[in-house]
Amino acid sequence: MKKLEDYILSIPDFPEKGIIFRDITTVVQDPDGLQTAINTLASFVDADDVDVVVGPEARGFIFGVPLAYKLKKGFVPIRKKGKLPRETISVSYALEYGSAEIEIHKDAITPGQRVVLVDDLLATGGTMEANIRLVEQLGGKVVKIVFLIELAGLGGRKRLADYNIDSAVIYEGK
Repeated sequence: MKKLEDYILSIPDFPEKGIIFRDITTVVQDPDGLQTAINTLASFVDADDVDVVVGPEARGFIFGVPLAYKLKKGFVPIRKKGKLPRETISVSYALEYGSAEIEIHKDAITPGQRVVLVDDLLATGGTMEANIRLVEQLGGKVVKIVFLIELAGLGGRKRLADYNIDSAVIYEGK
């Protein structure tokens, strides 16, 4: 049986020279790869300790919805500004070249709800930090954060040190 990292394709020099892009489409297009990914992420979470799964657009949706299904929990999306139809709260955060703003429905999380956040990649941690801020503004308690891939050399785990984090595959470099 293949390990999860066997399904991840590494593309050198994309999107620019010197970068190794970790392609997750090769994970989700393979039935065994997808099951391995979701089962691995689910193994990091005690379903009795969480009330809801939250994931950011777009790759957090790919892994968050099947994880929520497996845990028998609901799923709450975090989206780019202007994409959600009801009243929202938002947070801005810095990107490598600029900034972004994300939103969550104002009624998506109730005070005290225990949340597991899920995304495909932990790099510097800035995007997940913004997701955490949204959940906590609504009174949610982030009890777990799970990632498919972690690029340890970029220091995201250190930035999120106050949270319980697991990553399915950890690459030591950037």
